[in-house]
Amino acid sequence: MAATIRDVARVAGVGLGTVSRVINNSPLVSHATRQRVLDVIAELRYNPSQIARSFALGKTLTVATIAPFFTRPSVVERLRGIEAALASGGYALVVFNVETPARRDNCLRDVPRSQRADGLLIISLAPQPEEVLALQETGLPVVLIDAYADSLPGVTIDDVAGGTLATEYLIALGHRRIGFIGDLIADAMSFNFTSSRHRLEGYQQALVSAGIPPRDDYQRHGLHGRYEARVLARDLLELSEPPTALFAASDTQAMGVLEAARDLDLAVPDQLSVIGFDDIDVAEYLGLTTIRQLLFESGERGVELLLKRMANPSAKLEREYLPIELIARGTTRRIAR
Repeated sequence: MAATIRDVARVAGVGLGTVSRVINNSPLVSHATRQRVLDVIAELRYNPSQIARSFALGKTLTVATIAPFFTRPSVVERLRGIEAALASGGYALVVFNVETPARRDNCLRDVPRSQRADGLLIISLAPQPEEVLALQETGLPVVLIDAYADSLPGVTIDDVAGGTLATEYLIALGHRRIGFIGDLIADAMSFNFTSSRHRLEGYQQALVSAGIPPRDDYQRHGLHGRYEARVLARDLLELSEPPTALFAASDTQAMGVLEAARDLDLAVPDQLSVIGFDDIDVAEYLGLTTIRQLLFESGERGVELLLKRMANPSAKLEREYLPIELIARGTTRRIAR
């Protein structure tokens, strides 16, 4: 039979209350006693019931996460970081998948009011000002990951700087005909995604700074996906004067660009340079030049901020910008000016 809390107390020579305090990280236990109880828990392989713990603590011991399109590689990697950090903290994870604007609105409205979680993480979906106020009125601690909103703590990157970094690298390689492939602007606005349009802003700023007028005909926007990016890239590459380099707002879209180049028998990087964004696992396998952001770590850090907020809701608001890095691989090359 599985060990019980009474078995732990008996073997450790302490009372049931002491074992409970050790499990719930109470400071009212000496170091020696705590270690003895933990050793017995490990020896007996005792696994305290989460339901029992939640009743004792008056908490759900659950964190909710609202995530858009949670099968996308970048979102999966963030969720992996979240789950790892929550597991080590003794919390369970519940994920609410968002694939439509209506689902987004419903989740932001209903999940914080459900009383089924002790805290909420929101990935990539920046709440509107009125939604921020509604979230604050619930009293539930909230942390944003890959999104920004006034009055809410969060972990993100500078996407404008990322778009600038990618484009400046292509310019330094001698390219002047540089195209951009990103998310459909109307779709991004309905979800209030910001990353693609901020990376576009960085791309345009880099061109202007280099004295290269941004060309509308070198910019394509569509639904986020490899196939959609493949179609957009083919359209760009079949222009009478096609770009010599393409910046895709994500590695997934960059994969579509590589497929379009293959469709048209264009050698990468000899005839076309390609750069992506995110540095998901497959990017290294493909030899894709990209902008690396710390996806797994952003999930971990989001949990750390949330747990601090849950412990002290009145704590100072924290907002962090994680670093980005250019990873040069085999899909870009220098050309003659």
